[in-house]
Amino acid sequence: MVIHHQLADFISSNFALSNSSINYWYQGYCPQTGDLLKLPRTPLAEAIAKSLMQQLSQHDRFSQEGKMYGILLIELSNGKLRVLKAFSGLLNGCSVVEGWVPPIPGREELVLEESRTLAKLEAIKNELIRLKQLPEREEYEMLFRKFEGKLLEMCDRHQHSKQKRQEKRQIICQTLTGEALNQALEELNNQSRLEGIEKRQFKRQRDALLQPIKQLMVQADVEIRELKKQRQELSRQLQTQMHAVYSLTNFSGKSLTLQQLMPAGLPTGTGDCCAPKLLHYAAINNLKPVAMAEFWWGKNSVNGDKVAGEFYGACVERCQPLMGFLLSGMTAGEPREKIEILYEDEWLIAVNKPAGLLSVPGRYSYNQDSVISRLRQVLPDGMMLTAVHRLDQETSGVLLLARHRETYRQLSQQFEQRQVRKVYEAVLSGVLLIDKGVIELPLWGNPENRPFQTVNWQVGKPSVTHFQVISREGNYTRVEFFPVTGRTHQIRVHAADSQGLGMVILGDRLYGCNANANRLHLHAKEICFQHPHLGERLSIPAKTPF
Repeated sequence: MVIHHQLADFISSNFALSNSSINYWYQGYCPQTGDLLKLPRTPLAEAIAKSLMQQLSQHDRFSQEGKMYGILLIELSNGKLRVLKAFSGLLNGCSVVEGWVPPIPGREELVLEESRTLAKLEAIKNELIRLKQLPEREEYEMLFRKFEGKLLEMCDRHQHSKQKRQEKRQIICQTLTGEALNQALEELNNQSRLEGIEKRQFKRQRDALLQPIKQLMVQADVEIRELKKQRQELSRQLQTQMHAVYSLTNFSGKSLTLQQLMPAGLPTGTGDCCAPKLLHYAAINNLKPVAMAEFWWGKNSVNGDKVAGEFYGACVERCQPLMGFLLSGMTAGEPREKIEILYEDEWLIAVNKPAGLLSVPGRYSYNQDSVISRLRQVLPDGMMLTAVHRLDQETSGVLLLARHRETYRQLSQQFEQRQVRKVYEAVLSGVLLIDKGVIELPLWGNPENRPFQTVNWQVGKPSVTHFQVISREGNYTRVEFFPVTGRTHQIRVHAADSQGLGMVILGDRLYGCNANANRLHLHAKEICFQHPHLGERLSIPAKTPF
C-alpha cells in the first residue's frame, strides 16, 4: 500500500513560494525535559494541503461529511521529501483507506466490541427519535390549544356576564326592597354559581381527555432520560476501552496508551485526529517531520466553527494535550521566555505575560507551564502566589498576582465590583468605520465546544465592552478596548461577532481570522486599581509588542 507520496503528486517542480512566513506552530512541552518542541505549518505545507483540497473536490465521497484532513511533510533518510496524508475518524465508514495513514494501533482489538456498542447506540438513537416524535405529542398540543381557546372564550363570556350582574345589582338595590330585593339578588348569585359549575365541568372534561395523553408523554420523557444515561455510559465505556488500548509512539521511541498519557480522561475521538495519526506513523517508521498542515473539508461543522477549505491548528481538547509527548525526540525548540516583572512589592506582583503562555497551570501534565509555575521556580515565596485574574493563553499583557491570601481577597473584590480599569490594545483585521462606542452582548460557552464562546440571548451572561479607535493602518484598525465585565473571550467575541464590531482580531483563528499573523494581536496594555494596603491608586502599563 502506498503511504509516502511524491511532492510532484501535489505541486509542480517549478512551484515557487510567494511568502516564506510561518503562520502556525504545532508545539508542546517535552514531558521529560520541559523543552518547548515545535513543528511549523509552512507555506509549502499549506500549498500541499491546498492541492489535496483540489483532489478531494473532484470526488463526491469526500464532500458527504465534514471532517479534518491533514498532511505531514517528511524527510527520508536519504534527504528526499515525501508527503503523508490522513483523515480524522472514519472515511465513509472505513478506518483503513489506501494511500492514507492507517489508524493508531489498538482500534483493531476493539472492532467487534466497537461494532456491538455502535449498534446499541444506533438503536438508542432511533428509539429516542421515536419517543421525541410520538404522535400523541402533536395530538396533545392540538387538543390543549383547542381547550385553551374554548376556556378563554368562556372566561370572556363569564366576565361580561359578571359585569352585567354588577350593573343589575346596583339598579335593583336602588329600586327594590324587602323580599323582592332578596329574590332578585339570589337569582343573580345563582347565575354566578351556574357559571362556576360550567367552568369546573369544562376543566374536568378537558383533564379527563388530556391527562392520559400527558401521562404517556411523561413516561416517554422518563424513558428518554434513561436512554440518554445508557447512551452516555455506553460511550464512556467504549472510550475508556479505546484509551486503554490506543498506543502512541513518539520520536524518542517511547510508547504509551492514551489512558497512560491522560489518566484523567479525554474527550470522545481522542487519538482519531489527523495530527496524532501522522506523527505516530512518522515516529514508528523513523521519518523526520518537516512541517504539517490540517484543514476542514466537506460540510461545515454543525456549530459553524469549522469551514471547508480553512486551516486549523491542533484542537484544544483532543490533540494539544498529546502534542508534547508526540513531538518528544525532535530537536528542542525555543527556550522558555523569561517573565518580565512590571511592578513588585511585599503584597503583590504585576507581570507582562507573553503570548502563548497560560496564566495558571492547566489540569493535565502537558499544560503545566504557566506564569505561576515559572515564577514559583524563581521566587522564594513563589508557592504563595495566586493569580487575581487571568488572560487568555494567546493574549499578552499585564497580569496581576497576589502574594498573600488577604491581598488576593481584596483585589478579587475590586474585580467583582468592577472597580478595576482594564485597557487592551488590539489590531482588527479590517477597517472599522466608527471611532468609538459600547458593545453589550450576552455570551455563552457551549460545554461541548470549549473554550469557544457565542452570543446567546436566551442563556448568555451579560458582557459590556467600551472601545475607541487609535488609528487605521492600511487594511487594519488599531483599537483600545475597555472591558467592564470579564467574560471568557469577551473582547474577541465582541470584535468578531456580527452583532458587535463584525471584525475579527488579527491572528484570532478560533473566531475566523484567515490573515497571515504570527500571534493573536490582543494585548492587556494597562491595569488600574486601588492598592489594598497602601491605599493609593496604581496604574501599571505594559508596552504593546505589535
